Amino acid sequence: MNNWKKAGLTALAGSLVATSAYAGAVSVTGTANITYAAKSGAEDTVNSASGTSVGNDGDRWGINKTLSFSGSGEMDNGWTVSVSQGLAAGSTSGLGMTVDMGDLGSINYETSTGARGIGKIKDMMPTADEDVGNGIDVDGSGTVGGLQGTVSGGTTGFHYANTVNDMIEIGIGYTPKGKGTSAAGNVSGPGGVASTTSAFVKIDPMDGLEIGYGVGEAGVSVGDTSQTNDYMTYYATYVYGNFTVGYQYSETDMLAATSADDDQTRWGVLYAVNDEISVSYQNHTNESSLSTETTDEEADGYSASYTSGGMTIKAHRNQADGVSNAANSESEHTEIGVTFAF
Repeated sequence: MNNWKKAGLTALAGSLVATSAYAGAVSVTGTANITYAAKSGAEDTVNSASGTSVGNDGDRWGINKTLSFSGSGEMDNGWTVSVSQGLAAGSTSGLGMTVDMGDLGSINYETSTGARGIGKIKDMMPTADEDVGNGIDVDGSGTVGGLQGTVSGGTTGFHYANTVNDMIEIGIGYTPKGKGTSAAGNVSGPGGVASTTSAFVKIDPMDGLEIGYGVGEAGVSVGDTSQTNDYMTYYATYVYGNFTVGYQYSETDMLAATSADDDQTRWGVLYAVNDEISVSYQNHTNESSLSTETTDEEADGYSASYTSGGMTIKAHRNQADGVSNAANSESEHTEIGVTFAF
């Protein structure tokens, strides 16, 4: 990691709070990741005319590189203001600003990729790599369908976080209503959905045990109208020796579009072989109350990871039946990756 020291971030702090900053620091970190991914779905579809496979395999090898820039400065009232910016494969990601108010908690605003509110606990199951839904879709394209029933708090907007007595953590998220075609800070453009609000609480009642609960209301667009869906989730994880086990239940009331409910259940177990090697298993089930979706969605995922210094090797394989609660809809995804951090 490279560091550059810079004195006097007064202009930045003055635009936020009527006080001054004494000193600040800017840091740059990065990762390079090369992966091999295999998927079944559309590439296995047989052409009705020729009777042969379509063969939409694509290039299974890929590389991704990320640079993360962050800067911070302390103001004379003890608060800290930090700004972060990510560059992934040449594109901007994760632009955000955080004001840390000490015992009063912190407020973060992010424009694109950070989960807000309940979204921060949408999947708390232990895993050595990705979750059970990674890479799962209905046609092998990676863009259509996927596992259902996961709660959401939005990705753009505000998040407030605070920890009480090192035992209780609370989070509140707010994604403001916006116009459908306008950029951040603008109000022009047709369309738009209702604001998304959510909150969660985590509690560590004893060594190794963590429990959490969250609720939320998310804005969605239905035709020309803006409506909301309701979300709820609770989970528990427990660490015992080298094992970590977890269970999570999530409920989505899709009041806006279909008046259907999704009931998602996930559980997982992770075993840390040693400080460098971990293996895990996750199980997912989703039931839909929609009369046209009578098939339960079921999925399994296996993961493994090995870390040595700044290098991490990870692999996972996920398989699902009844994807999107549709009969005869299957999907499999296998991925192996090597990441170097610098």
